Amino acid sequence: MSTTTFLSNATINITQGATTTDLSDQANTCVLTIGQDSLEVTAFGDGGHKFAGGLQTVEASITFFLSYGASEVEAILASCVGQGNTTLTISPSGTTESASNPEFVISNCMLASYTPVNSTVGEIAQVETSWVGGTWVRDITAP
Repeated sequence: MSTTTFLSNATINITQGATTTDLSDQANTCVLTIGQDSLEVTAFGDGGHKFAGGLQTVEASITFFLSYGASEVEAILASCVGQGNTTLTISPSGTTESASNPEFVISNCMLASYTPVNSTVGEIAQVETSWVGGTWVRDITAP
């Protein structure tokens, strides 16, 4: 078995309403955690706990370079906070889906929090975002 080195270059698209914005060139960190709730189905006579998958779980943490103005990072994030109907489309590297570059579409997620002002003298301002909820689909087929 050989080892494959992966160099990340994530793509991040945010859709709010009818507007989709590619913020890939405004981000430098993207962590996506997906799963399902663990529902216990242990029955009498079982020798250990048994579980079944429940509802999907999604958490995304994305760090953006902070910019202000119409159609800039802060304005886009402000339109998403608390809405619960945002779609995130995230791929590890580029926009062409494949087995080595799966695309994750998270529908109806919510921007739970972000830091609209984060200023330190002599540093580039960044904003940490925390996205939760929704449903996810993994796609490896090119359009």
